[in-house]
Amino acid sequence: MHQARAVVIPSAKHVELRTVGLTPAAASDVVIETVYTSISAGTERMLYDGRMPHPMLQFPVVPGYETVGKVVDAPNDARNLLGQWVYVGGARCYTDVNPAWGGQSSHLHVDHQRVVTLDGMTPEHGVLLALAATAYHGVDIAGNLAGQRVLVLGQGPVGQLAARIAMLRGAEVTVVDRVPERLQRSHAHHIINVAEQPLSAHQIAACDVIIEASGSMTALSGAIGTLALNGRIVLLGYYDELHLPYMPLFLKQAQLLTAKEWAQGDLQRCRDLIVRGELDVSALITHRQPIDNVVAAYHTALFDQDCLKVLLNWSQSA
Repeated sequence: MHQARAVVIPSAKHVELRTVGLTPAAASDVVIETVYTSISAGTERMLYDGRMPHPMLQFPVVPGYETVGKVVDAPNDARNLLGQWVYVGGARCYTDVNPAWGGQSSHLHVDHQRVVTLDGMTPEHGVLLALAATAYHGVDIAGNLAGQRVLVLGQGPVGQLAARIAMLRGAEVTVVDRVPERLQRSHAHHIINVAEQPLSAHQIAACDVIIEASGSMTALSGAIGTLALNGRIVLLGYYDELHLPYMPLFLKQAQLLTAKEWAQGDLQRCRDLIVRGELDVSALITHRQPIDNVVAAYHTALFDQDCLKVLLNWSQSA
């Protein structure tokens, strides 16, 4: 396989579908034929806006780390993967574009040890594994949540997943957002629309943990007053800078925790939770588009507040 169709961001505010060159598959690589991808609005908005995640990275870039497809070729020591549905979090197999994760391509060459088999998972749900594992890791970092009160700020995909996982850990969960469509899909003990009333008006019980998944310093600043003494704040959003009032953090003796991606094995743990029916992700794919409509799909993912996840189908034409 020497070429593929890929989603390319050639410059800020532009996205297109075009043919790109592929490097030869290495001896340990599998070849994946992509069926589904998705758009991670937080990180891909950064690329779309021209803010590169690494100073050495330059346009044009292939974005994406949410790829699901079938293995169509494999080395001798991984022949068991042939024909299997797998997830992979991006690839670096291009000759004429730079991978900014690099998963949005019709075909990928990746080391076989990087793929995660879906093992009975509904294939289109596989695009949610990266964000599920991110949420899972953030909840892990929060510590033992059994019997704890947890406030989740933001009901985008990561916030939705973090709330569900916290409930599985035995927490009493409150979620807040200002978009009714997102809150309708939430799973939590208490659901608050802060567009109707500010959080302070609800007088919720002191929270042991705040999971910040909105990406908004304003939202977090307004929620610190709900934190219990010695409470923990887990940052699960993406932030260029942190701007928080110090005094309320000081008075609460708060712990500020950051979660980097996910830990080894988290992708498989989330897959198993989904397969067993313990973690329901079925409501999180809100929009679908054939890959030929990629420009419209990016506009929806980045600018439509009602959108949680867009599923891009590489086997369909517009």
